[in-house]
Amino acid sequence: MAGKTREQMIEGAMDLLATSGLQGTSLSEVIEATGAPRGSIYHHFPGGKDELIVAAVDLTGQRYTEWMDRFLGSSPEMIVGGFIQIWRYTLLRSEMKAGCPVLAVTVSTNVEAIVDHARDVFRSSRRQLSMMLADAGIRADAAAAFATIAVASAEGAVVLARAERDIEPFETVAANLVAQAAELPAA
Repeated sequence: MAGKTREQMIEGAMDLLATSGLQGTSLSEVIEATGAPRGSIYHHFPGGKDELIVAAVDLTGQRYTEWMDRFLGSSPEMIVGGFIQIWRYTLLRSEMKAGCPVLAVTVSTNVEAIVDHARDVFRSSRRQLSMMLADAGIRADAAAAFATIAVASAEGAVVLARAERDIEPFETVAANLVAQAAELPAA
């Protein structure tokens, strides 16, 4: 039961970060969103909000990795399409109200430990995408460069879609990324 409460609080924090940003992810909001007992925050997260936010950032990275593993061995277009799909799903499911929890944290804190975890998640996602593209026959340097472009473009496209409350900017970026993936140089 205790492990379940901890996981629910991490999930709740991750969801709040995606919709309300770091400032909207208070311990009180997490308790309200998850129904966790008030005393459980400091029991499970003795480091307080910072520890909970780090756990939510790490879970976001873990979920991304698990999602992308579905596309191992696919074509570059399928890999990039899969990468894009997680953000399309997030936007559509939330009616353009949710974005990337890691981005939300990155742009709104100066706490080095939290920014370090965000950096690690972004690096890991770029590295995974790059390795998958290289395994699909793309030249390693081109795969690494494209992975950086894809992550930065997708994050920006999510921001535009949320700001405009319209999927169109996201779909424009998505279509261009998939088209570019088809043209990446082979190894």
